[in-house]
Amino acid sequence: MAEKSLMVCNRYLISGRVQGVFYRASAQQKASTLALRGWVRNLVDGRVELLACGDQAALKELEKWLKIGPDYAKVSNIEVITETPEVLAENFEVKSTSSL
Repeated sequence: MAEKSLMVCNRYLISGRVQGVFYRASAQQKASTLALRGWVRNLVDGRVELLACGDQAALKELEKWLKIGPDYAKVSNIEVITETPEVLAENFEVKSTSSL
């Protein structure tokens, strides 16, 4: 039970050339490797939105990766919003595009 209280959730809004460059699939793979839960999706305004929950060290590692992304991405900005931990699926998911 105490383990759940250690879970932290961050929402990331990533701007730049982040759609059409395998950013979502690569982010899903990285988050899964770090044992994070959550999801990632494209936004209609060209950004990528990602919600990740897990331990603080894993989130910091993910954030470092998000700033670089896959080979053809060019990240210009990341907005980080701390969220209330929520119940999420066991796996890290790719969701459909959203208008936010």
